[in-house]
Amino acid sequence: MPELMTSLKASPSPVLERLMALCRGRQLDDLGERLGELSRFVQADMSRIERGLDPLFGQSADQQRDIHKGAGHLLALGGKRLRPMCVLLAAKAGAGVDSKTVELAMAVELVHSATLLHDDVVDLGDVRRGAPATRAIWGNAISIFAGDWLLIEALRKVRKTEVPQVLERLLDAIEEMICAESLQLERRGDLSAGLDTWWRVAEGKTAALFRWAMFAGGRAGGLDERACRALESYGTNLGVAFQAIDDVLDLAGDAETTGKALFADLREGKVTYPAMVAMQRDPRVGALLMRAQEDENAGAALYQEIRAAMESTGAIAEGKALAEKRAAEAIACLDALPEGRAREALATVALAVVSRRS
Repeated sequence: MPELMTSLKASPSPVLERLMALCRGRQLDDLGERLGELSRFVQADMSRIERGLDPLFGQSADQQRDIHKGAGHLLALGGKRLRPMCVLLAAKAGAGVDSKTVELAMAVELVHSATLLHDDVVDLGDVRRGAPATRAIWGNAISIFAGDWLLIEALRKVRKTEVPQVLERLLDAIEEMICAESLQLERRGDLSAGLDTWWRVAEGKTAALFRWAMFAGGRAGGLDERACRALESYGTNLGVAFQAIDDVLDLAGDAETTGKALFADLREGKVTYPAMVAMQRDPRVGALLMRAQEDENAGAALYQEIRAAMESTGAIAEGKALAEKRAAEAIACLDALPEGRAREALATVALAVVSRRS
């Protein structure tokens, strides 16, 4: 899929219209219709989030420092805005969206954006969302400091809401994310890392923030403990499904759609689910991956050979199957929520994550 949700400030409906058209083209008419309903359900509140982010970068050019410009550059590129949408939908499953919910939704997007600014420095990434990364324009230091600044702004917003437990839980989630990122860095290029490492990274680096988004939205919406626990489980499963599809797209996606070059994760020596599965099923895959890591000038032929090996071992299909399984488990968690449009919308989000192409 092109995008689950991009910046809705300018024109929200065309984004979901493109999704619906794509779903129809892939014989997913029902999902396309559901995405249209999701668009109508969240459009006004997503626009509030975009308007709320504007003041962070509303200073005149001579008042802005480079960290503001660098952070603003990333946020202006849009993105899926999936995590803030999760906050909104979780709240809508309860009492609904208020100003505190919007603050929490903005906060989760700022935390996510901060991690991207830091990731691009660690990974030496020059492209983000199909455009030059902040580090490519202003340098590594500005990318790091811009990420730090966004993180502080996020914490301020969460503290301002005074919603019980959400600040403490966010601090825990950030710590979990940092530890998972550190583990990924430590095991970079280690072909013996195994699936246990992948699970620890996926649940910490990706799922932790989705889990917090669901908890924060549920708390803001006044849901009880049982419902909030169910939302957290939904977030964990959604995050793992999201990461599994991310790994698949690195091998079998479309670079123009994803906004990054194919095989980027493999080139960086990251542990990906299909790679771990393929090496378990065919020892020769490990030798191919080692060649790719050792040869900085590895050509397209080698990567196509790797992709063919991933397909022949069923590793890419296994990655998709894992995502579908965890999406189904996420949807099952919603049984603890009151029936209604929010519950249906969260089920649609899980299905859309599995079908996405970026």
